[in-house]
Amino acid sequence: MSKNKRILISVFLILAVFLACVWGFLRRQYVVPILMYHSVAAKAEPAKRLVVSVATFDRQMRFLKENRYNVISLEELTDLIREKKKIPAHTIAITFDDGYEDNYTNAFPVLEKYGFPATMFIIVNEVGRPQADRLSWDEIKKMRASGLIAFGSHCLGPEPLVNISSAAQRKREIEESKRILETKLGSKIDLFSYPEGLFDSQIRALVISAGYRGAVATSPGRDHPKDDVYALKRIRISESAANMFVFRVESSGYYTFMKEWKKEHKKKKNGGR
Repeated sequence: MSKNKRILISVFLILAVFLACVWGFLRRQYVVPILMYHSVAAKAEPAKRLVVSVATFDRQMRFLKENRYNVISLEELTDLIREKKKIPAHTIAITFDDGYEDNYTNAFPVLEKYGFPATMFIIVNEVGRPQADRLSWDEIKKMRASGLIAFGSHCLGPEPLVNISSAAQRKREIEESKRILETKLGSKIDLFSYPEGLFDSQIRALVISAGYRGAVATSPGRDHPKDDVYALKRIRISESAANMFVFRVESSGYYTFMKEWKKEHKKKKNGGR
């Protein structure tokens, strides 16, 4: 074997080992994207982080359809994670928080158009409130009857549970919201969303003892395991994702890693603050 050939083979082997290491690292960082929406309005501004426009939402759903994403229900994804089953490539789940009325008038028709399931987390005491900016029970029942939309609890009120010092009140928010939803909808409520995505070990334990099968947070942090079904990491989608390159990155499965790395890097830069 000539010297040049030996050098070529050595370079190839080094490159193969390097690529294998990179691929292994990326696989460990991958988190199945769970998209978190709030309001889907007729118009939206990039500065309003909880609002996307109908046009943007439709474009994003079309992107998922055309690129053959495996859009599944959050309940199905939770079960796959809990049972440690292999999750198909390009799997993604869609969620909505708070129960905005435009989830019915604007988001639901788009989800029906593309045949995508989604889970909506309801602030129970705000259903049908006089401002008419939240879903009514009739709208919730109509969406549930479609077979596409599942519902979960987002507590009785909007106050983050971490701001409530009384353990009894925390327990009531978690359990009573579940009971009311189950009574109104006539079916079991298995999923919970922490208000503002915030929780602690006691709150997590209360959610488990209440009988929920899973819960979603927002950004519990890099140190928090990605397979904790009672603190699933989500990606907040805003009008900035009207740029489809941004949305492609956010739905890639690596955005959570990038976001957490950036946050950790910034913390170190600021001396741990």
